[in-house]
Amino acid sequence: MKIDLHNLTIKKAHDHLMAGDFTSVELTQAYLDVIAKKNKDINAYLQVFDDALEAAKKADVKIAEIRNKKSKIEDQGSMLLGIPCATKDNILIKGKIASSSSKILEDYHATYNATVISKLEKEGAIFLGRTNMDEFAMGGSTENSAYGVTKNPFDLKRVAGGSSGGSAASVAMDGSLFALGSDTGGSIRQPASFCGVVGLKPTYGAVSRYGVMAMGSSLDQIGPLTKTVTDAEIVFNAIRGKDIKDGTTVDEHRGQAFATRLPRPGLLSAKPIIGVPRHFLGGDGINKDVLKSFESALTLFKEKGYEIRDIQLPNISYALMVYYIVMPAEVSANMARFDGVRFGLHVDGKNGIDDYFETRRAGLGREVIRRILLGTYVLSSGYYDAYYNRANAVRRMITDDFLKAFQDVDLVATPTAPSPAFNIGEKTDDPVAMYLEDIFTVTANITGMPAVSIPCGSVGVLPIGLQLTARHGDETALFSAGKDFLNEQ
Repeated sequence: MKIDLHNLTIKKAHDHLMAGDFTSVELTQAYLDVIAKKNKDINAYLQVFDDALEAAKKADVKIAEIRNKKSKIEDQGSMLLGIPCATKDNILIKGKIASSSSKILEDYHATYNATVISKLEKEGAIFLGRTNMDEFAMGGSTENSAYGVTKNPFDLKRVAGGSSGGSAASVAMDGSLFALGSDTGGSIRQPASFCGVVGLKPTYGAVSRYGVMAMGSSLDQIGPLTKTVTDAEIVFNAIRGKDIKDGTTVDEHRGQAFATRLPRPGLLSAKPIIGVPRHFLGGDGINKDVLKSFESALTLFKEKGYEIRDIQLPNISYALMVYYIVMPAEVSANMARFDGVRFGLHVDGKNGIDDYFETRRAGLGREVIRRILLGTYVLSSGYYDAYYNRANAVRRMITDDFLKAFQDVDLVATPTAPSPAFNIGEKTDDPVAMYLEDIFTVTANITGMPAVSIPCGSVGVLPIGLQLTARHGDETALFSAGKDFLNEQ
């Protein structure tokens, strides 16, 4: 049968593979053909792996064994067996280059697997290649990559978002069935919004960060980009769980315990209650068409039986400022390891310390240097208390605001981004304008709560995303509401 990549989902692909309608090799080759045709214009992939078809052959052997030996649906193996996917360039795959889209790691080959990669390998997923990103995940447009910008599949003059722009574009251009990204301040959800796909940022600690290059250690989280909420749930369930190699991870049952809901008086329906911080949606920088699309999405939720309540998040206006103090501080610490001695690029200087400066000058881009300098400043003597400690105090206040709101509602809804995808080059000379793109997404990273972006309309051909945030460990509420909104069975 002809493979319809545009309308294919993980569930559909799994059913076709098990029925023998097509093989994993045929499916993988179909994606490789699309990549060969489209990637030269979009630049979603930095490298296509030469062993993808070999891995697909092994998957086909397992599928044949399952098909010949078992017939019950529940015995049909992993949903990801034989399913092709893409991975962000900051996630380690043993033996493969992992450059984080930086010149300083241009020829670095990973010596071990990230935990999420080991989990997907165990599930039988097929890795197609590594995707483009903002250098070391620092950016919101994938314009900061050392290897060129990733273009939006809906309009090649516009950005795909960032920093997981390559992963989002790979799914949107039908160049992978799902992709992994990392999210420090919206780096999965914002490109998902720009590219019209689903992007999930899980609860902090739900997914191991072992083997993923750290940007902001208290903010980073790994998650999937997919075509449907159902697919995001499938991938999340495959990669989640406690990991002895990452002390911040929590087991599944503990995470769900955080999300226990209490009966509320005056509940209008059995469906989750959605809270809307309207006091935060009136800024001048928010596109009117985005707000219109957002209100239409709320109307649709109402028609489906959801109750919508206005809520107050008193300190949410400080979220972006908190993020751009905490994140650079952690960047400054995490980037110290790239010294030209242990791995990656080395440039000779006059002496040892000069080697360090010359290597970083040659290997790191402007945005990375900007954030290192800012982070070093806020951590320096005399400014640590004034900036970093105060930012962490406000971070706690913002988290408390959300926890208080979740006593009355189950989900918090906002637009994912304040605008559709912007033109390439439009914001590169104005870092503050670029940082404002994170205004709705950073709260989930600051609080550690899970959030998802789902498609909810468009401005012309450009997609728009709706963001839903839930209490810690309550990804189930996100999946339930998201599938309901998108009419997924």
